[in-house]
Amino acid sequence: MRVLAAMSGGVDSAVAAARAVEAGHDVVGVHLALSRMPGTLRTGSRGCCTIEDSRDAWRACDVLGIPYYVWDFSERFKEDVVQDFIDEYAAGRTPNPCMRCNERIKFAALLEKAIALGFDAVCTGHYAKVIEDADGNRELHRAADWAKDQSYVLGVLTHEQLKHSMFPLADTPSKAEVRAEAERRGLSVANKPDSHDICFIPDGDTAGWLAEKIDMTTGDIVDETGAKVGEHAGANAFTVGQRRGLKLGRPAADGKPRFVLEIRPKENKVVVGPEALLAIDEIRGIKVSWAGLPIAEVGSGAEFDCHAQVRAHGDPVPAVARMERVADDSGTGRDSLVVTLTDPLRGVSPGQTVVLYQGSRVLGQATIDAARSLQRAQL
Repeated sequence: MRVLAAMSGGVDSAVAAARAVEAGHDVVGVHLALSRMPGTLRTGSRGCCTIEDSRDAWRACDVLGIPYYVWDFSERFKEDVVQDFIDEYAAGRTPNPCMRCNERIKFAALLEKAIALGFDAVCTGHYAKVIEDADGNRELHRAADWAKDQSYVLGVLTHEQLKHSMFPLADTPSKAEVRAEAERRGLSVANKPDSHDICFIPDGDTAGWLAEKIDMTTGDIVDETGAKVGEHAGANAFTVGQRRGLKLGRPAADGKPRFVLEIRPKENKVVVGPEALLAIDEIRGIKVSWAGLPIAEVGSGAEFDCHAQVRAHGDPVPAVARMERVADDSGTGRDSLVVTLTDPLRGVSPGQTVVLYQGSRVLGQATIDAARSLQRAQL
């Protein structure tokens, strides 16, 4: 096959490309330039997609003997990922920019361009597996190394996108093996640190970065009964589950710490309460998509057993889910995913992504629109 290898500049994508070459595919490497800010040049890997990463990607392609290109997706990234991140926080939600990047950049814009240029597949260094069923339909599954599994952030991939997705690291038992292989192949990124944090906030100060992008207005901090217990400098700076930085003027009656339970941007209020009230029993999701063909229960609206995961490295919990048609302002209604959790989850916030699994298979995902606590509803 003609394969376009997305080269982030890290060890995973370099080894994935090397395996694609070794498998006999006609491979071309491409690095996505997602930012034009020279300040993103840095030593040590915190984010990704920097000038330094571009050079590392070029060196890897040179060792592998494959062509190397840099594609400028900075404007698309700014609009579809960075601005979306700002807009979601301004609306009191907690977005996942890596999900948006996979959805709109790496497996939408990049894949579209790759197919237009005659490539058969896009290869990445994600730890996830694509399996074909008896009819040849592709399914997304967890990687062999669950500790490094990245199927959660790939839950946005559609049936059509999976047809053109290649994950050569799927069956690799550990990251240590990937690094050892890179060393054997003479790749300079063999010992490069893993990337973490949000790539467009390289210093990791999300609150400080948002303060420059969103108008912050002082408002009230109230408890679960609605009583004012303090003031904040801007509701958008808080996240559900947060404990530190509340600076409450009145201690809780039981003397125990209070946590952010809810953010109400329209009222400019932050709701706090005891840790027990962070437990969420029901999730309602919008912007639903299915990784591969949806299971039969989806079309009929019937309930189905699954596991739900709301964070990239969170534990999946048993749940029952169903699709439901709900009214909206358009009058035509919209599809909503309703997930009832057998084991409650803590600190779930609107804007996050819920990904559903059956065994190792990824069924699909939705953006959380509402998270409900039965205990709070009874107050």
